Amino acid sequence: MSEIRTPIISFEHFSFQYRAQKKPTIHDINLKIYPGERVLIAGPSGSGKSTLASCINGLNPFSNPGECKGTLLVDGVDAPNSSIFELAAHVGTVLQDPDGQFIGLTVGEDIAFSLENSCTPQDKMHEITQKTAALVGIENHLEYAPHELSGGQKQRVSLAGVMVDQVRILLFDEPLANLDPATGKQTMELIDLIQQKTDTTVLIIEHRLEDVLWRNVDRIILVNEGQILADMRPDELLSTSLLSENGIREPLYLTALRYAGVSITPDKHPAHIDSILVNEADQKLLSDWFASHPVPQPAPDKETLLEVRNVSFGYQNDTNTLKDVSFTIHKGEMVSIVGRNGAGKSTLSKLICGFETQDQGTILFKGKDLSGENIRRRARHIGYVMQNPNQMISKTMIYDEVALALSGSGLTEPKIRDKVEETLKICGLYPFRNWPISALSFGQKKRVTIASVLVQDPELIILDEPTAGQDFRHYTDIMEFLRKLNEKGVTVLMVTHDMHLMLEYTARALAFCDGMLIADCKSAAILCDPKLVEQAALKETSLYTLANRCGITPAEGFVECFIHADREVRTHGC
Repeated sequence: MSEIRTPIISFEHFSFQYRAQKKPTIHDINLKIYPGERVLIAGPSGSGKSTLASCINGLNPFSNPGECKGTLLVDGVDAPNSSIFELAAHVGTVLQDPDGQFIGLTVGEDIAFSLENSCTPQDKMHEITQKTAALVGIENHLEYAPHELSGGQKQRVSLAGVMVDQVRILLFDEPLANLDPATGKQTMELIDLIQQKTDTTVLIIEHRLEDVLWRNVDRIILVNEGQILADMRPDELLSTSLLSENGIREPLYLTALRYAGVSITPDKHPAHIDSILVNEADQKLLSDWFASHPVPQPAPDKETLLEVRNVSFGYQNDTNTLKDVSFTIHKGEMVSIVGRNGAGKSTLSKLICGFETQDQGTILFKGKDLSGENIRRRARHIGYVMQNPNQMISKTMIYDEVALALSGSGLTEPKIRDKVEETLKICGLYPFRNWPISALSFGQKKRVTIASVLVQDPELIILDEPTAGQDFRHYTDIMEFLRKLNEKGVTVLMVTHDMHLMLEYTARALAFCDGMLIADCKSAAILCDPKLVEQAALKETSLYTLANRCGITPAEGFVECFIHADREVRTHGC
């Protein structure tokens, strides 16, 4: 007789409708999650997955008013009729932006915050803080201030801060969005380790499916249009077309195998590149496909647009964030800037735009030294989109924020309106043009800031993590728009942690490590070089791994072949 398990989370015919909405965002949800399970919740932006999560942790309806129907039990608590404070004792939430969760002046203070609120004795509080910090590997940084930490370290502090309450459920909202690939990989390993040590139930909301599947999950819940479309084991779901049909990118190695005509079935164990079974017949199909798809030759370099010569810079006199950096960007190029958190990528962008001034070296734009150009004059030619949209937004309404960039341009109001609305359509924001910015998600705010720069028609656009927090559809919309601008001659520089973006859209990449430029070459070449991957805190592309497993040479050529073929399929549908 099998043991009857009691779910730790139970939805029964559950619906939630925000007060400002005309219809429920999620409706008739029936879902059971059991203690100790690891569950990935996936779905396009606006699908309802974040609303589902906010009902679990109590943000809905207590912080975001709305009407609940049906029942929701969370660790035995009647969630809709409880309080956010009661639920916080059962559910710990780690947000995509760790900066938004910092409360204390130091790491130790931040971890201990909830213990102080519950009047935990001092000696006991120190003991729990030390133990929890050690569990997440941050015990040597308890005296550090938040600004002294890397993105991965901040994520560890956020995790420790919710774990001190010994919650039974951990909810991660886009935990990889702001992390470099290597740190993202470590984060998934950390979540896996924590789950094994504590038997905590783990829920992960994430667009980067392949990165999450670096470690095993028990189930994938696919959500769209407020309903659960699938609740399957990873091997089962990845054998279907449901992900691509609902705007979720499947792992690249699976797409490559499908292009070659390989049938993906659950018994092939497709959930991970290391587990998937590829027989001799599959390998031949893949080799034949590669042989039949020649890679086009790169176009010759055009005239120089931006030149960085021997640039060094440090925020403090005794340390250099950038060290003797030199490179050239040609007119009409599209280039990625990659490397670990804190490598100097964003600092380089600030120097080019004039937000900071280099200690040594020269930056030239179209042959002219920029040292005599202030921020405003540089902005006529160079557009900059920051990583954190909240640092760029100054207006209340979406339309007003984008239109602000054209004030003083000499355009008439009708021309400004036409230009703003055209840009909003391109960025997928036109339906929300009259919304307040406060009503938008982090990813939607990101699109607003991109729109406010694109509307000015700059010659060079620098984007810091342009697709962070975006689902595959909006990622594609933004990147295809940038690609079309690029084809018209606009030069694009992108600071990114997204290896897919780097491969798909930028033939060339600059890789940084500890403030130094360690590689300036083809994107595929960087991700096919294990030494560079390690130095720059990147992640070996699964396409390279697949090519090596199947004996396909050169592996770098296979990666380039796939990228070209995939772009053709998504552009032309064939």
